[in-house]
Amino acid sequence: MPRTTPGTDPARTPSVEDLQAQEHRLVFRRFTHDDAWALGSLLVELARERRAPVAIDIHRAGQQLFHAALPGSTPDNDAWIARKRRVVERYGASSYLVGSRFRAKGTTFEDSSRLDPDTYAAHGGSFPITVEDVGVIGAVTVSGLPQLQDHELVVEALERFLNK
Repeated sequence: MPRTTPGTDPARTPSVEDLQAQEHRLVFRRFTHDDAWALGSLLVELARERRAPVAIDIHRAGQQLFHAALPGSTPDNDAWIARKRRVVERYGASSYLVGSRFRAKGTTFEDSSRLDPDTYAAHGGSFPITVEDVGVIGAVTVSGLPQLQDHELVVEALERFLNK
């Protein structure tokens, strides 16, 4: 029996298929520095509305294009951002999807990935920036809430940004 992961509510936890569908749907035609600023600013706006104590980060091709730390966030959130982002960079999928795939197999990322948990964290909150006909070029990451809420905040911002 898989262990329960903090920040997951079985009643509203999305399936692996649901998470994969999000990634297929949330694809950019292009992603510029200005897009990073606009998406990051949207995330800040959503987080402020909720008084969410989060840090927000956007990386593209190894370069940090956006970072914000809202009241209540801590340096630990930056460490979590780096660990979750590395999962996206290695697997080309959201950190929450990667963790969910392990849980669906009855194990955990920490127990079965053979990767250093001080370097990688398959916890929700980092989502791939995918450009059509190119692939994954970066990641947008939030840290500070329970993992499903981190993931949902990023997805909500991406949906708003891509549907405007």
